[in-house]
Amino acid sequence: MKEVERNIPEAVCDSPNSQETGEQGLALVKYLILGVLFGIVFVKAEIISWFRIQEMFRLDSFHMYGVIGSAIVTGIISIQVIKRFKIKSMAGEEIKIPKKEFRKGQIYGGFIFGLGWAITGACPGPLFAQIGSGFTVVIITLLSAIAGTWVYGRFANKLPN
Repeated sequence: MKEVERNIPEAVCDSPNSQETGEQGLALVKYLILGVLFGIVFVKAEIISWFRIQEMFRLDSFHMYGVIGSAIVTGIISIQVIKRFKIKSMAGEEIKIPKKEFRKGQIYGGFIFGLGWAITGACPGPLFAQIGSGFTVVIITLLSAIAGTWVYGRFANKLPN
């Protein structure tokens, strides 16, 4: 695979989950299937619902906090299992999980992310599930997320990372 040269500080670019061996064609179908199943779970759990998201931001309901909390607990347990049992990736490669350092840019980024989430009623996870469920207005949110990602990538070396 061809490496792309970027003007982003190395600390921002470290991508611990990058596979050394590339996947192409039908090998990528497993990710499509997993994404579709994940989207179905999002729809059935009502976490793509704008109303559920607004309830969360108004502190009217525990539903979304329960979903987010259970995801955090699952992630913590999964990371510990991967580290302790030295589990390898599907490609047989070692999974490297580097130490993370706190940077003030995370505060700004988190605030902007939360503000966008509150305004649009969507975060990146369920965007495609919302669009697939017929909420086509969310395409604007998707395009905005792509534009925001591009802006960050373009100016990351000038931002308070």
